[in-house]
This record gives sequence, structure tokens and C-alpha cells, in this order.
Amino acid sequence: MHEHEVPIDADVVRSLLVDQFPDLSDLPLEAHPTRGTQNAVFRLGPDLAVRLPRHQDAVCGLVKEIRWLPTLRPLLHLEVPEVRATGVATSEYPFQWAVVRWLEGADAVAAPLDSLVQAAETLARFCIDLWSVDPADVPPTDTAGFHRGRHLAHRDEAFRAAIRQCAGLADVTALTRVWDEALAAPHWTGPPRWVHTDLIPPNLLVHEGRLTGVLDFGELATGDPAWDLTPAWFVLDGPSRKSFRSLLEAEVDDAAWVRARGAVVSQAVIALPYYLDTNPTMVQVACRGIDALLGVDADL
Repeated sequence: MHEHEVPIDADVVRSLLVDQFPDLSDLPLEAHPTRGTQNAVFRLGPDLAVRLPRHQDAVCGLVKEIRWLPTLRPLLHLEVPEVRATGVATSEYPFQWAVVRWLEGADAVAAPLDSLVQAAETLARFCIDLWSVDPADVPPTDTAGFHRGRHLAHRDEAFRAAIRQCAGLADVTALTRVWDEALAAPHWTGPPRWVHTDLIPPNLLVHEGRLTGVLDFGELATGDPAWDLTPAWFVLDGPSRKSFRSLLEAEVDDAAWVRARGAVVSQAVIALPYYLDTNPTMVQVACRGIDALLGVDADL
């Protein structure tokens, strides 16, 4: 999917375990088919998994999870990754890596949700949990690696380049209009909040038809909560989208929803041409966001 990916297979992972965690090295190990774009995942025995960044730029996300998830996990009502051990680089594998607790279920691409209204309620509660963390404990928005929480303008150059590549793939004029409206919307002026920023179907865990967890905090950031409103389009439909907005009415204003539309369109437009030939799931997610933004029930 990316240039400069490092080769990762079961032999490499087994060697890392033997060298650094010999007590785990005899457990069954198999590659797990993940739709994620940043980490390779291997199931390790019945209760664990190994996550390994595919390339240098993905390391920052894993480091954030190792640093911040122990603080955030007790404050969130949904299951989130729990790091059990951290490995170091070797001559075979050049990055930090982690052993995490295995979470039962499948992502929201493979496992349909029984009720989108119920999912909207669960997502709203997750957002409120995350946003309610004491701002005194939140790193500044300009902290290294926390770029997504900033105003959308920092993605303008990437959006303009990607939208040119979307000619023939999507309605470029309509999507550019959504983007321009989002850039013109009033900025977030409240204190920085923790934001997941990547609440798309591959990062949502579903078990027995219910949303039970949130995965992959690699894009964790601080700043504008509009970034966590994006599942209104990536995940929900018209009626559940309205429920989601209603449940968050006391938390964000109208301008946040306009900026959220910009966050959706930027994620979708940048992902669509980039993953067109390498990751069908990310293309599917991008198209879902675009269709929802431009559909007849797009308004909230």
C-alpha cells in the first residue's frame, strides 16, 4: 500500500518473540487479515495480538497508543486496545512494536450493525467520554504527531492535489464545494479536546451486532471535536445521523458539523486515489463517505 514498507511475515514476528518475549514465543501465531493501512497484525494465542508498523511514518501512531491509551482506557466505556508489552527494533525489523490484548469481534466492514440508531447512541457516548477528559491533561494541538486535530486548512494542499486525481471517480465540483464551505466555517475556539479522528468502519469493533469497541488510535490528536463527528457519514444513515447530532447537541455547535463534512470529504478524497489499486476496503469507505455527503439525506 505504501512506498518503503518493510517486509513482515510470521517468521519475523516469531523471531522477535523468541528474542524479546520468550515466554510468549511458543503460542500459536498467524497473520490476521486486517483492513488497516498502518500496522500488520498477527494473532498470538487465544488472548493476544502483535501489532507492527508497516513503515516509518506509522511508528508515531503506535508510540501514541503506548503512551496515552493507559490514561484514556479507564475513561472510555467501549473496548479499546490495551498494550501488554512493547518490543524494540532489531536487525530484522527496524521499528518499535507491541503485543496487545485481543478483542473479540470483527470490524464494522465485515460485521454489520443490527441497529444504526443504537450505534449512533454508542458513538455519541464514546465521543462525550473522550472529549470530557480534563483539558489540563490534554497535550497542545501543535504537539508533534497530533496534526489532525488542527483546523482543516492544514490539509488544503493535500486536498487540492487529491481532488484533481478524483476526476472521473467522483463529483469533483460538489466535493470541492463541501470543502470550501468547511474551510469558511467558524473555527473551534474551545479548549483542545482529545479526538480519535479516524472513526471509520475498519476502526469500529462489532460483536453480536453491537458496537463494542474502537480500534487503532494511531491518528489520536487534540483540538477540534468536529473530527469525531465524521461517522455521521462514514457509518450512519439519515435517521441515525440525526440521532447522533441530537445526542451531541450540547457538545458542539452548528459550525462543527460543517467542519465535520470537510473532515469527511478530505479523508475520502485523499484516500480514494491513493488506495485505488491497493486497498479495496479503503476505497469502499471513501465512496461511502462521499455518497453520504452528496446523497439526498445528507443534511442533518
